[in-house]
Amino acid sequence: MLFSPCMLACSRTCSRILGLSLGTSALFAAMANMALLFPNWDVTFLLRGLIGRHAMLGSGLWGGGLMVLTAATFISLMGWRYGCFSKSGPCRSVLTAQLSSGLALLGALICFITSGVALKVGPFCMFDVSFFNQTQAWTYGYPFKDLHNRNYLYDHSLWSSVCLEPSEAVVWHVSFFSVLLCISLLQLLLVVIHFINSFLGLFCSLCEK
Repeated sequence: MLFSPCMLACSRTCSRILGLSLGTSALFAAMANMALLFPNWDVTFLLRGLIGRHAMLGSGLWGGGLMVLTAATFISLMGWRYGCFSKSGPCRSVLTAQLSSGLALLGALICFITSGVALKVGPFCMFDVSFFNQTQAWTYGYPFKDLHNRNYLYDHSLWSSVCLEPSEAVVWHVSFFSVLLCISLLQLLLVVIHFINSFLGLFCSLCEK
């Protein structure tokens, strides 16, 4: 089959592009999660332990970040046929590709689920309990968690009237967790493409032989 060498080269080129794309997205995921640890770029909230549990979980750092970046490195190395991958057989290459894809899939999925839950629960901030009942008290917590009759994501009037500290807590929370959600969704799509590409590479390698 004369077209198999060309297809094999295309498969390797695709791996290089996918590896670079996944690596870049992993860096952006890590930066977005880092921003969540410093609301309004203020370190005092982190030092006082006043950061929400979803941001502290750091799924964008070790899930959509480190795990995906590690997988992206292996995918890129396979695309360039570098080091131990330069003479590896097709079965070994596709096995490594699937393991790398599985690692990236797990990391991206963890980041995606965590970001979705965080957006549903809402930000961790100081709010006035009297806004919801007659008790006058300020406390830190999740004011939108049990707000069943109103969805804070769509009711923007709640964004500036509920959270007293940090300022713009809702905007910060929604913005960066939305970024993490989109990045992890993109990573999942790239991983699926790499699954397909790795099997295509295996098929082309067998045809070439």
